[in-house]
Amino acid sequence: MSIDKEFDFAVFIGRFQPFHEGHLQVIQSGLEQANKLIVLIGSSWQARNPRNPWLHSEREHMIRACLSDDENQRLICVPLMDVPYNDEVWVRNVQTTVSGLVTAHYSTPHKPAKIALIGHKKDQTGFYLSLFPQWQSIGVDNYRSISATPIREAFFSQGKEQELGAMINDGLLPAPVLSWLDEFSRSSPGYAQICEEIAFVHKYKTAWEAAPYAPTFVTVDAVLVQSGHILLVERRANPGKGLWALPGGFVDPHERLLDACLRELREETRLKVPAPVLKGSIRKQAVFDDPYRSARGRTITHAFYIELEPNASLPKVKGSDDARQACWVPLGDLKPQDMFEDHYFVIQDMLGTG
Repeated sequence: MSIDKEFDFAVFIGRFQPFHEGHLQVIQSGLEQANKLIVLIGSSWQARNPRNPWLHSEREHMIRACLSDDENQRLICVPLMDVPYNDEVWVRNVQTTVSGLVTAHYSTPHKPAKIALIGHKKDQTGFYLSLFPQWQSIGVDNYRSISATPIREAFFSQGKEQELGAMINDGLLPAPVLSWLDEFSRSSPGYAQICEEIAFVHKYKTAWEAAPYAPTFVTVDAVLVQSGHILLVERRANPGKGLWALPGGFVDPHERLLDACLRELREETRLKVPAPVLKGSIRKQAVFDDPYRSARGRTITHAFYIELEPNASLPKVKGSDDARQACWVPLGDLKPQDMFEDHYFVIQDMLGTG
């Protein structure tokens, strides 16, 4: 390993949805100051959605396509899962991931590795620079204040070709990324899926755009567990068509939260367990309010953790209403990339495994 750099490792955390020139500037700065650059690709292992349309493997491809062979040899890309309702767990995950990578890639005896975090200083995307005092911090100016959000919105708009041309002229995206995105739009089913979901969300928001204030929606979700299984439904329509979700939905105007939860549970799963049994089995109630949890708008959900007594036979269920199907899923089989919105993280938090 070269010894002419100030740091042995620099760490850059980002979502890269998509990877743009601002990200590239940070990576090049990191490679100039460190022997190796660790890139933690956030929001990994999620189902495609308008805010996170590209898989972590696709984002790694975008990044590496912009670098030379020598730079790629010094680059370590690793997926990083979000933990929206437990910052301490997220920080711990970053620490353990970086520690493992340093152990694997650093071999100088009797000399601790010099590690630095790198990111945009004085910028919301560089919030993590203050969360790891054990490492030094490298602040980089936000190149031309580029944001990935308008780039995403333009790419999935109806005038994509015109928008891509504007991005070329404005120099917002590296040429290899533009080429990759163009191919993605032509050949990946994921492109049509996101466009369909964005169209649904746009139509959904149009229904209340005349309101004096953007509405805040209130929903309920049932985290129903029995004998190591959790009751889930497959969504019948957008948003999240085909993804697994907790039984739940919107609260009616004159309805209490628990009543709404039990109603949605019955409507979507046809569960026959008596209401008094369900109410007596509630172990926990919690609010989940991540501002970005739903593409439909500001949506706050109240979740009820219901734990039924263990039984060798699980109650019969059948998908109905908004659910294509309902079934009991072993807790060990849950996969975040198959789950709707933040439901995987709601489950982890309610079960105390997040």
